[in-house]
Amino acid sequence: MDQVKIGRFIAERRKTVGLTQLQLAEMLNITDRAVSKWETGKAMPDSSLMLELCDILKITVNDLLYGEVVSMDNYNKELENNLLQAVKDKEQSDKRLLFMEIVVGVACLVVFLALSAVATFVEMEEWLKILLILIGLAPLLIATPFMIKVEQTAGYYECAKCGHRYIPEYKRVFLAMHINRTRYMKCPKCNKRSWNKKKISKE
Repeated sequence: MDQVKIGRFIAERRKTVGLTQLQLAEMLNITDRAVSKWETGKAMPDSSLMLELCDILKITVNDLLYGEVVSMDNYNKELENNLLQAVKDKEQSDKRLLFMEIVVGVACLVVFLALSAVATFVEMEEWLKILLILIGLAPLLIATPFMIKVEQTAGYYECAKCGHRYIPEYKRVFLAMHINRTRYMKCPKCNKRSWNKKKISKE
């Protein structure tokens, strides 16, 4: 694939439908810097965004990947099918990541509780009890940022007010109150705060 050609095509179609880079970015819930990278050929749109991008630009996925409007008598949907499969693969990958997050979290918690129980119920010097508790706490503290990163990037959060699905910034996920995988955050689309649930797919 010719990324420069595809980038020029994206820019051309964006202007044809009357959108600025910022407007297109807001519709896709990404930064205008990302759109700029596409249009200069420095990066390709993520597969999870391609269908929505093509819908906005009024083109097909084949058009996007060829970098021009493709006209064929017998239209071949193989590329679109491949992309849909890529989206499904991403969803499966996200499910595995979220499952691993649970496994790591439970394992760290078990280690912490086990060592805390030993420190509480077994006779030993005070400094040794503190050391055991700190050792038990260390894996949990180390793993937490990585678990939150998985929570942020795997799948999407759905606004309870408008139904918009989006990927929030790491800081917002880190600071948000939460119950399991439901977090109290502001939706970037309607700007209202609500309990946003984790969803695997964009749709």
